[in-house]
Amino acid sequence: MKLKGKVAFLTGAAGAGIGQATARLLAKEGANVVITDAHEERSRTVAKEIASELSVNTLGVGCDVTQRSAVEAAVKAALERFGSIDILVNNAGTNRPTPVITMADETWDLVLNTTLRGTFYCCRAVLPAMIEQGSGRIVNIGSTAAFMGLSAGHAHYAAAKAGLTAFTRCLAMEAAPHYITVNTVSPSFIYNEFIPHIYPEDEIRRMQEMIPYPRKGTPDDVAQTVLFLVTDGEYVTGQTICVTGGSWMH
Repeated sequence: MKLKGKVAFLTGAAGAGIGQATARLLAKEGANVVITDAHEERSRTVAKEIASELSVNTLGVGCDVTQRSAVEAAVKAALERFGSIDILVNNAGTNRPTPVITMADETWDLVLNTTLRGTFYCCRAVLPAMIEQGSGRIVNIGSTAAFMGLSAGHAHYAAAKAGLTAFTRCLAMEAAPHYITVNTVSPSFIYNEFIPHIYPEDEIRRMQEMIPYPRKGTPDDVAQTVLFLVTDGEYVTGQTICVTGGSWMH
């Protein structure tokens, strides 16, 4: 119970992937969790499930991270409920694979705004509370797409994740004097049930075949790395930790 009494605020945490897996793992370690997601009802449902299963206090809030007012309202609700936010996990993101030559402005904006602008909004909203309490852990969920060439159609996604990595390093410098750490966890391909709605079957197979480790990665693998950073990794900040099963070696 390394996180007993701590409060974790997570974005994009009501789906079947990394966000919910991380919320559940932090709750298992005793953290009270704030589940936020663009789907308000799903946020509340997942929050209730975690509270019932793991006997922690939870809050489910609808939050479109591309909207400043929505982020600020969600953070305000969390602070009113729990009085503090000790951990922020910026997991919200999206992808709409499209070649640059045919990409609409709206597609570019959606991907950049969800991943990069959303992380900025959340960090800016949460930092005052962390600074006041003199401690905090921020983990941004990046991607090895920031460093590796991907197949056609992912330029906006890779640009967003690369920007997130740079943002992390700069924010870590600003936050360090307040005993606040800021890091990025960058997975490669991690399967969940929504992946087939984004990528065709042959692309999923190609990405899985790039992983040399005998088994494929799961959302729990990423969640375990987040847990390390918000517990034992107190002296780690400004870093990018890749969780890839070795696919990064390609």
